[in-house]
Formats: sequence, structure tokens, C-alpha cells
Amino acid sequence: MLSTKILSLVTFIYFFGTFFYLCYLAFRHEVIGKVATGVTLIGLIAHIASFFLRWKESYDLGYGHIPLSNQFESMVFFAMVIIFVYLIIEFKYKIKTIGAFVTPFASIILALTTITRSFSHEIQPLIPALQSNWLTYHVITCFLGYAGFAVSCGVSIMFLIKLNANDRKGRSGRLTKLLPDLDILEDINYKAIAIGFPMLTLGIITGAAWANYAWGSYWSWDPKETWSLITWFFYAAFLHARFTRGWRGKKAAILSIVGFGAVIFTYFGVNYVLARLHSYA
Repeated sequence: MLSTKILSLVTFIYFFGTFFYLCYLAFRHEVIGKVATGVTLIGLIAHIASFFLRWKESYDLGYGHIPLSNQFESMVFFAMVIIFVYLIIEFKYKIKTIGAFVTPFASIILALTTITRSFSHEIQPLIPALQSNWLTYHVITCFLGYAGFAVSCGVSIMFLIKLNANDRKGRSGRLTKLLPDLDILEDINYKAIAIGFPMLTLGIITGAAWANYAWGSYWSWDPKETWSLITWFFYAAFLHARFTRGWRGKKAAILSIVGFGAVIFTYFGVNYVLARLHSYA
């Protein structure tokens, strides 16, 4: 399929974008930074085109559904929204070094769809449980939330690296000049989670509505549902601690990274270790 061929090209484009962001981090040359952003933006445009082309191909095959119905398609969408959210933040803050810590997430996720044979690339008809508009609402809101958390994780890693470098001398001290100020990183971390948390909340709500439509129950304590709730509590704790206890700096960064670990387990780990109702995902 043409959409799959374009997607393979997008995978290489994102890796080139990541490479140029790393080069920009090392050399801080303005031209390299512009190339990194340009390459990544081209990749995103091609990625979006591939997504909508696959959607059209599903109609050509007589299935007619948005490409969010299986592991392969959801990973493709996950990588796409990570890049989308990241570029919005880059354009807002004009800080390109963040790309060296965020674009690798999308590059790796998309590469896994290409090299892992267990992911079917074929367009297939929806199973009865997925034949609902709630599929679209639930998946889009969840992955917009996940994308915000991916950005916050990358920024938190930068924060901890800079914090550690500030306490040292010599070569490691040079790293403090390559990364943004700690206050800026902390602000971006908070705002990325402030975007991701309400999206995840909507994802859980639409998932409950979808579950009631498909199985006649809003909540069944399925492992995927349980871990989604655990992930929600991680980020709720982050926001609560920030506002009520003044948790900032290192504690907030660590909590953000741990929270994204919960996201990854919710998305990948549950599917292979604990999957039940969500085994199709």
C-alpha cells in the first residue's frame, strides 16, 4: 500500500531530524537548527498525508474506518501526535534543543512498526467492539495526552542533566550552556502536563462511554483501564503536589519521568502481559 511506503520514508526522515537536533545540541549552529526543524516538519506533513491516505484506502477496501484500530495504526498515530505537539512547543518557545530529547520517542515508536513483524500492516475490518465513533474520540484524546507526557518526559530528562551539570566543573559544566535555563524547562514541563492531563481525562471518560456502548458497563477493572487510572493518578499527583506543596525542580522532573514510564506500560506492557478486553489494541 502507498500509505505504508510513505510511512517507511517518514521513519527515515524522523531519524534524520533527530540526528540534526543532536548536531544542533552539540554545535548550536543556527543553520543546523533550521534544518532539523525543517526536516522534522517535512516528516510530519508526509506522516499526516500517509495517515489520511490509509484512511482513504480503508474506504477503497470497503471497510471505511479511521486508522486507529490496532497496535500498528495506534503506534503510527502516537508517533505523529508526539511530533505535532513537540513542534507546537518549539514554535512557541523557540527552543530547538528540546528536539534532541523528544523526537527520538517518535522515531523509535515508528521504527518499531517497521521492524517488528508481529504488527500487521494490513487494513482489516473492525471487530464489533470497535464499530463506534467512540473509538475516534477515545484514541485521539488519549494519545494527545500521551504526546504531552512524552514531551514532559524529554524536558524532565533535560532538566535533570542540566541540574547535575550545574553542580560540576570542567567539561560537564559546558553542558549548562547547551541546555535552556532550569526555570524555562520547568515551565515547559508543567505546561506539557497541563495539556496532557485533561486530554487523558477525556480519554478515560470517552473510554468509559465506549465500554458501556460495547460491553454494557462503564468500568470493568480491565488491566488497561486500571493502568490508565494509575497513570492518571501519577499526573494528578504531579499537579496536586505542584500547587499545594510547591513541588518543583528535581522532584517534579522525576515524577514526570516515572509517570511516562506508567504511560509506556499502559500502552505496551499491558497489551502483552495483562491484556484481556483490550487485547486487540
